[in-house]
Amino acid sequence: MATIGIVDLYRIDCEVPFVSSFVRALTGSFYQRVAKPLLFRRSPDSVHTDTVKLGEIVQKSALLRKLIHWSWAYQNEAVLAQDIAGLHFKNPVGLSAGFDKNIQLPPLMRAIGFGFMTGGSITNRFCAGNPRPWFHRLPKEQSLVVNAGLANDGSRLILQRLRNSRRPADLPLNISVARTNDAKTIKDEAGIKDYLDCLKRLGDTPDMIEINISCPNTYGGEPFNKPAKLNRLLKGVDALNLKPPVFIKMPSDLNWPEFQKLLDVVVKHKVVGVTISNLQKDRRDIELGEDIKGNLSGKPLQAASDELIRQTYRAYGQKLIIIGVGGVFSAEDAYRKIKFGASLVGLITGIIYQGPQIVGDINCKLVELLASDGYKSIQDAIGSEA
Repeated sequence: MATIGIVDLYRIDCEVPFVSSFVRALTGSFYQRVAKPLLFRRSPDSVHTDTVKLGEIVQKSALLRKLIHWSWAYQNEAVLAQDIAGLHFKNPVGLSAGFDKNIQLPPLMRAIGFGFMTGGSITNRFCAGNPRPWFHRLPKEQSLVVNAGLANDGSRLILQRLRNSRRPADLPLNISVARTNDAKTIKDEAGIKDYLDCLKRLGDTPDMIEINISCPNTYGGEPFNKPAKLNRLLKGVDALNLKPPVFIKMPSDLNWPEFQKLLDVVVKHKVVGVTISNLQKDRRDIELGEDIKGNLSGKPLQAASDELIRQTYRAYGQKLIIIGVGGVFSAEDAYRKIKFGASLVGLITGIIYQGPQIVGDINCKLVELLASDGYKSIQDAIGSEA
């Protein structure tokens, strides 16, 4: 009688129910052949706006949410679940900041199969963002040029709506907080006060907080990417005694010695982890006209993100939890970041180029990849190749 190995068992588990795997495959094919060509004929700004509006309508229906979850989501908590910073994550794949800017879609994100989501970045006051267009596609590079400039409705309105909504209890919500993008926050003290006022307003509404110090498309640049200024900001954050665990959204464009100086500051404060990393500024290898403003997401960011994750885990793996962001288009991309030291991974651009079923595909294939390497759970693989 033939024996079934651990890899075969994981593969069987990944394909049950078979219908779900088939629907994800069908969705991926339809997206590549039909939906994406049609969507890519329209401006990415319009597609983003309409997607959020459609998402709000769809998620109102419990039946549609269940249908989406059954069709696309994949869960295997025995292998993929983790308890991190006092929170339970059913799987490691999350939505990154920048898509759901006003935190309108948690029920839909849960239905799609994300293990967590990051909303925002939100700012203390309303922010109109930079002049449109905010996005420009680079299909050859599998990237977006992003120049939104932290557009959002402001913390007061966003939090009021969020507290009045029915948020999924089993989807950890990470709220990204940034400095309001206008001239009023240009001086350091005003910028720090702006951050702190927003954080105080958050209270215990989010499950996690991500302090975005690295948005490159803002008025006055990124002053808190300097160690001394970051230290002053985090002293103020410490004094708030925030209940949710705090992460810092890190830049991608610093060399390791400069990056490490920021981490040396971070570990001295009440911060549990870092998100690595924000958009790539270096556009030298991309053919772009000067009229196209912004910085790069997706594949161009992948290598820098991977290396910073690996270096960070080597130096601070016992002190900081890492969320890996940048160039996740497949389970292999996510797994590489995990083996380099990320406990969680985030994506947006991968969905734009691959389709929404990619979340379930990544989780499903992760189970097989872990089994192939002899790991019983995702925790066993974290940092294994750092």
